Amino acid sequence: MTKILLSVSEHLLCKKLARKYKGTDTAEQFLSVLPHRYYEEYNLHALFIEQICDFDLAIVYIDRFLPYVNNWATCDMMRPKVFKKNLSKLYDKIKIWLRCADIYTVRFAIGMLMTFYLDDNFSDEYPLLVSSVRSDEYYIKMMIAWYFATALAKQYSKIIPYIENQSLDIWTHNKTIQKAIESLRINPEQKEYLRTLKIKKDK
Repeated sequence: MTKILLSVSEHLLCKKLARKYKGTDTAEQFLSVLPHRYYEEYNLHALFIEQICDFDLAIVYIDRFLPYVNNWATCDMMRPKVFKKNLSKLYDKIKIWLRCADIYTVRFAIGMLMTFYLDDNFSDEYPLLVSSVRSDEYYIKMMIAWYFATALAKQYSKIIPYIENQSLDIWTHNKTIQKAIESLRINPEQKEYLRTLKIKKDK
């Protein structure tokens, strides 16, 4: 399996390998080996986890994998479909992940809240939980901004008070506004108002 991966250089090829070995002993053996050597191996690992259909098993593999994740791309590609059918159990786990000291575990948790809890399953407690995350880590702050920009597009009336009340740190606040203004899902009037809410840094 490792020899196969030495020539993998694109995400598309990783996806093809994931489909080819899905549910096989080879995939199971691959998931048992950490750490990996190559970036592509980590991406393939994430794609194998994404295919797992049993919620509890997916959580076991994710908990084992997250401490080894060292980049945003690998972190962000994991979106197990089985999570959508187990949102209550997933939320309990998200709250644990958010308390972790690991950068990409926290980023992954926020990503799960953005992916699965901003539509029909939205609750006021979710953005409150994300806004309570405090970190100086760039990849966590960027994910918080991405979360709130996406939330503005989907739950504008519920989320705009977080911007009006400056509930986020200055960098994340302004990055949220920037990403929201760049979004095609925010209407022109909303974008114009968001521009007035930018926080000017002291010179």
